[in-house]
Amino acid sequence: MKCLILAAGYATRLYPLTENFPKPLLKVGEKTILDWLLDDVDSADLVDGYVVISNHKFAHHFEDWAKESRLPVTVVDDGTDTNETRLGAVRDIQFAVEKLGLDDDLLVLAGDNVLDFSLTRFMEYAEKKGTSCVMRYWEPDEKRLTKSGVAEIGQDDLLLSLEEKPAQPKSHWCTPPFYFYKKEDAAKIAEAIADGCGTDAPGSLVAWMAKHGTIHSMEMPGRRYDIGNLESYEQVQKEYRGIVK
Repeated sequence: MKCLILAAGYATRLYPLTENFPKPLLKVGEKTILDWLLDDVDSADLVDGYVVISNHKFAHHFEDWAKESRLPVTVVDDGTDTNETRLGAVRDIQFAVEKLGLDDDLLVLAGDNVLDFSLTRFMEYAEKKGTSCVMRYWEPDEKRLTKSGVAEIGQDDLLLSLEEKPAQPKSHWCTPPFYFYKKEDAAKIAEAIADGCGTDAPGSLVAWMAKHGTIHSMEMPGRRYDIGNLESYEQVQKEYRGIVK
C-alpha cells in the first residue's frame, strides 16, 4: 500500500503563516502536522511508501523535510505556483499516480488535519471490508453541511452517494478527507475525470466511485482538527493532546 498526502494547496486563509511556507509543515505541539499523520500511519506497518504531492512553490520545503524523515518519502511537484493555477486534489492524485507509475492500494490523506485517534483503525476496517472505504462523522450544523462532502449511508455502512457542498444536504453525515482506494479503483481516476468528475475537492472522486462501484463508510471514532484558518490553528495548538491508540 502507498500513502498519498495531498499537500498542494496554498492555504491563503492562514496568511501570513503560509504565505511562503506549507501548512502541513506547521508545528502542532512538538511535531509538524505531517509528522503526526505519518508517524501514526507507519505504526500499522502496512504502508511501504509515502508520496507528498506539493505545488512548485512549496516543493523545496517538503524536500528538505523528507531528507530528515526516517520514512521512505517521495515528493512530487505538480508544477503549479499560484492558487489560481492549482490542479485540484483529484488531478493531483492522478498526476502522482501517473508520474510514479503507482499500481497499489492507496491511502489518500489531506495533509492539513490532525486526529485524536489512530488511522490504523480505518486501515483495519478497510482490510476487513475488502473494498474502497471512507470515513464519516455526524455534523448537526446545517451551515457546515453546505460546505462539506455530505454522504448518504445504507445498510452495513454502504456509501450510497456523496455530494460536495450541497445546497440541500441529504443527511448529516460528512466525509472527511481520508480515503482508502483499492488498486482497481485507483486505476479508474483518469476514467472518472474524463466522465466529468469534479477535480477540485477530493470527495468528488469518491462521489463518482460510489456510482460505479462499492465503497463503505466507517464512522469516525474520534475527533478531527481541520486547520483552515488562523483561529482554528490557534485552537488546535491549545487543545491537541496527541493520538489515543
